[in-house]
Amino acid sequence: MDSTKKIRSIQANIERVIKGKAQVIEWAVVCLLARGHLLIEDVPGVGKTTLAHSLARSLDCSFKRIQFTSDLLPSDIVGVSIFHQQKQAFEFKPGPIFANIVLADEINRTTPKTQSSLLEAMNDAQVSVDSRTYPLPEPFMVIATQNPIEYHGTFPLPESQLDRFLMRIRIGYPDSAEEKKVLERQQVFHPADELQAVLSVQEVLDLQQAVEKVRLEDSLMEYLLAIVSVTRQSDLLALGVSTRGAMALHKAAKALALVRDRDYLLPDDIKDLAPAVLSHRVMHNTSQGSRGWRFEEAERVIQNLVESVPVPL
Repeated sequence: MDSTKKIRSIQANIERVIKGKAQVIEWAVVCLLARGHLLIEDVPGVGKTTLAHSLARSLDCSFKRIQFTSDLLPSDIVGVSIFHQQKQAFEFKPGPIFANIVLADEINRTTPKTQSSLLEAMNDAQVSVDSRTYPLPEPFMVIATQNPIEYHGTFPLPESQLDRFLMRIRIGYPDSAEEKKVLERQQVFHPADELQAVLSVQEVLDLQQAVEKVRLEDSLMEYLLAIVSVTRQSDLLALGVSTRGAMALHKAAKALALVRDRDYLLPDDIKDLAPAVLSHRVMHNTSQGSRGWRFEEAERVIQNLVESVPVPL
């Protein structure tokens, strides 16, 4: 099975559950192939957790779900060393972070200390406990969800945590026709539980390696850097996109080209992804910073800045 058929099989499998959201599914697959992590920010009940479940079940790999709460501890995520009486030595018990796909459900409901336990895992694909470092399985992806309209009992994600997510996306409400289909197929079991794996771990790793081979011309590299540069010069933004953000857009655009059955980049790959990849990496030029800055506003600012940059011919 070639790369295109493999990618289409994942998308088709997820579309059996997530109806009428082809672009959202495409973004999630792009994030996986770019070795990135995904933040899904939307109102309750639109399928954030279902999308994560569906992606995980489409792959023949390990999956763990962590429900984030205010009393969750870092050790509940990464694991803990326990003294073994018979061996007279400490033994490490891995936490749920040791899985290929990790769902961090309602990530903003836990304290900053617990949130920070994800930083090393998301950045370096490893966990350090008691002066020892443990590698995480490959592929490794964190899919986090949060509800933007809930503030009571939540802890906003700091910029350093947001920067670890390759993309931030919304799902949005379905249209009436698709919502009717969802209601008509109501059943006892969760719809994602019926999905079968369509790709092995090795096939996912092969696709991730194929992303690295996608060609990027110098003119498009300069176009990408011009977009990053204009965010640093805008009067609307107090904090522009970092070098990590530029690297993220570079990786995501190459993955999108592969998903769209190409081994080379087009300007549209960069333009289409810029709001999802960059909007959570900038800070509004107000006293509030990024706090209280709605998702739509951040995306709109990035979109307008992208449109102001000339497209290479």
